[in-house]
Amino acid sequence: MSTEYEFTSNYSDLEPDPSDAFVFTFHSVDEDLGPDQRWSTWLDVERGSRGPEPRPDWVVTEQAAIDTELGVLKTGKEADVFLVERAVEAIGDNPAKSSLLAAKRYRTEEHRSFHRSTSYVEGRRTRNSRDSRAMAKKTAHGRSVAAGGWAYAEWEALNRLWVAGVPVPYPVQVDGTELLMEFIDDGEGGAAPRLAQVRPPKELLGQYFEQLRGGMRELARAGLAHGDLSPYNVLAQGERIVMIDLPQVVDIVGNPKGMEFLLRDCHNMATWFTNRGLEIDEQELFADLLTMVF
Repeated sequence: MSTEYEFTSNYSDLEPDPSDAFVFTFHSVDEDLGPDQRWSTWLDVERGSRGPEPRPDWVVTEQAAIDTELGVLKTGKEADVFLVERAVEAIGDNPAKSSLLAAKRYRTEEHRSFHRSTSYVEGRRTRNSRDSRAMAKKTAHGRSVAAGGWAYAEWEALNRLWVAGVPVPYPVQVDGTELLMEFIDDGEGGAAPRLAQVRPPKELLGQYFEQLRGGMRELARAGLAHGDLSPYNVLAQGERIVMIDLPQVVDIVGNPKGMEFLLRDCHNMATWFTNRGLEIDEQELFADLLTMVF
């Protein structure tokens, strides 16, 4: 609940009365939000926690915007993903604006852990020594730091890859353990299916592979491997594919198992395309990607 102040001057040319010089009229403005709503957190986060420029036109940056949670898109061991609408009403000459976002919220509970997470993070460093000790002791603070670390790892990866032209969702903002990013739809209001769920004709299958290879090459050019690439971590949006789930992105050179992760990515994707009728040699794909690294 907030208050609007209306200022009125009551000076009279004939009988000036100092007691009536200024009159304030109070109007109550109901700003209560629903249980699944909050004010936009866009301006609450640090500048470096907002998406790279130039930003897409659909990104809502107005302070008066409201975030409305519309439902769950996916639940997982590491994080849950929710559908959120960020919208602002028309104000003066500014038209109404809205966009759908995927809000990925990393878990901090004791049971939340990444499969083979130790292998993924080899070569990474935690700047704060207190945080490092807390993580090692698995305290409540340490678990919170770890969850936030995964969120920021994915945030940094998405920023870097978006700028490099890799087909990934646009990263809107990160705030603690919550990462807001572009919602990849199916063109009909629903979520785009995972690659594993579609049966594209051979011509489209070839287009998908060329896009995937291009994305993997840009990753490799940056010295990175997805680390967990599979048909379940790639979305099919019409004739376009989009890579998702990148918190475990691996430094190919800095991580002792970097090459192993890269080869596994190649194996997973080559196997899927081959099973769909497009013969892909995983070793040839692997060798092609290595030319981008060295």
